[in-house]
Amino acid sequence: MTKKVVCFGEIMMRLSPPGMKRFVQADSFDVVYGGGEANVAVSLANYGLDSYFVTKLPANPLGDAAVSYLRRFGVRTDYIIRGGDRIGIYFLEMGASQRPSKVVYDRANSAISQIKPGELDWDTILDGAAWFHVTGITPALSDSAAEVAIEAVRTAKNKGCTVSTDLNYRKKLWSPEKANKVMTELVKYVDVAIGNEEDAEKVFGIKAPDSDVVAGSLSIDGYKFVASELARRFGFKMVAITLRESLSASDNNWSALLYADGEFYLSRKYHIHIVDRVGGGDSFAGGLIYSILAGKQPQEALEFAVAASCLKHTIFGDFNLVSIEEVEALAAGDASGRVQR
Repeated sequence: MTKKVVCFGEIMMRLSPPGMKRFVQADSFDVVYGGGEANVAVSLANYGLDSYFVTKLPANPLGDAAVSYLRRFGVRTDYIIRGGDRIGIYFLEMGASQRPSKVVYDRANSAISQIKPGELDWDTILDGAAWFHVTGITPALSDSAAEVAIEAVRTAKNKGCTVSTDLNYRKKLWSPEKANKVMTELVKYVDVAIGNEEDAEKVFGIKAPDSDVVAGSLSIDGYKFVASELARRFGFKMVAITLRESLSASDNNWSALLYADGEFYLSRKYHIHIVDRVGGGDSFAGGLIYSILAGKQPQEALEFAVAASCLKHTIFGDFNLVSIEEVEALAAGDASGRVQR
């Protein structure tokens, strides 16, 4: 039987100048849709799971377009509610070489930020679900969105779902102090925690010793400490940390660490020439969730997740549009990029 997975969060319209142009050069924008949990939902649908995305969108043509975009990639939208005034938007200027990418948010007062506790029937939504996923972005949108996220994880836990969260700290949305307060409550119901090389420090004050993210110097032992400390402090069954070494906006080294059942697992490291890095962490989360539900052992699950997210960096847009076969081929060592005929 296909397993049901549920993701809750915001889907936004993304506008980016074509052809690597800067904002000041733009006279048109490419339009796609995406957002942390929506990106995970698409990955899980691609892998054949019964993937549901839950959100609130305005009852207007832009809300319709976002729903249609999700459906195009096999995501179930049965529980999306409609209301509010607007869809969130973000503008992305794609970086290259030593010029970093830039993001400008236009998401204040979006429909999902105005959601209220009780608007979503979580008992029905999560009926029969094996897994529930939310990120730290959603509770950062508003106090009421935080209440709904906590309402969701509490219900999921009570119904026997495995619950995961990607810490996903966003400094433009809230302060470390507010993030700490809200996420400390939310993670009481979480089994699997996912973060990047900075999230644990920003949200919980747990810093990796001997690492400098800006300089691209990451200490594996330091991140083993972060993972084990997160598990000790909050009782997580698994902690995964993606490790990005930013050589430039165009080239990164990419790997990850997994802590499970008291053991550490380190993935293969990939050197990536980037097409689009947005959604890289979400594609890792999607790969990890699928792998765990598929019964893969920790090292195999980690390698699948890292290979999936490696491939995402080569795809324009927020969504990771890859198959299980493509990911498994890369995880097995076929990194040549040769034409497949």
